[in-house]
Amino acid sequence: MKEIVGMWRSTKMCALTALTAAVYAAVLIPFKPIPIIPGFTEIRPASVLPVVCSLLFGPAAAWGAAFGNIVGDLFGTLGPGSLFGFVGNFLYGLLPYKLWRALGGSTSLRSGRDLAVLALVCWTSSVACGVTIGWGVDLLGFVPFGALGNIIWVNNFLVSMVLGPVLLRLLWRRAERWGLLYTQIVEGVGRPRTWVLGLVLLVLGTVGGLVLGNAISLGVYKAVPFAFGKGVTGGLGIGLGLVPFVALTFAGAVLL
Repeated sequence: MKEIVGMWRSTKMCALTALTAAVYAAVLIPFKPIPIIPGFTEIRPASVLPVVCSLLFGPAAAWGAAFGNIVGDLFGTLGPGSLFGFVGNFLYGLLPYKLWRALGGSTSLRSGRDLAVLALVCWTSSVACGVTIGWGVDLLGFVPFGALGNIIWVNNFLVSMVLGPVLLRLLWRRAERWGLLYTQIVEGVGRPRTWVLGLVLLVLGTVGGLVLGNAISLGVYKAVPFAFGKGVTGGLGIGLGLVPFVALTFAGAVLL
């Protein structure tokens, strides 16, 4: 994770963070009047941008997505849940480049393997974002995990898989010619030795969080050992039950 902090020493990476945040917010804001859950989420074609920017700009996209989401929230959805929105979008901008690097994704995006890797990258990142935000907003007692968490990850995954390959094919070579890829800016970029453990922890955290979160939220909580409360917003079931899986997700992100 040292590149997450170390990138602030690079003027180019700071500029790419600002660019990501500005573009993300600029595409988010026009769709604020089209809510899915009023005050919490809306139709978000902008969800493709953190993934694309992450594969291009690396850690700059994590900070850019987090700050850009806060700016977008200023136009109708700002509240206590925005803190979890910041963290969830940070993960959403952080995980794609880490997973892509770990799985050896190719820049061509023309083979079936490349698209399969991209699908895994988009799904895992989307679920990590949805679980984190859904858990936090449910914990605050605002919206059930089963509603918000699922809306976020499904929207993120579908948008990024439909628009992502097109934008990456348009932008990757151009960014490379202009020297804007994070691999051209940040020194010592490579797959860490702990990537296998990180991938295992990340998969356990995202899959486990999604399955258990829905089980508790939909009332199946009585059948699991985390039956601390009713399956309603603000209950201890979601709050305590998902803590291990959120922790696994963050541990996986650190080790990737």
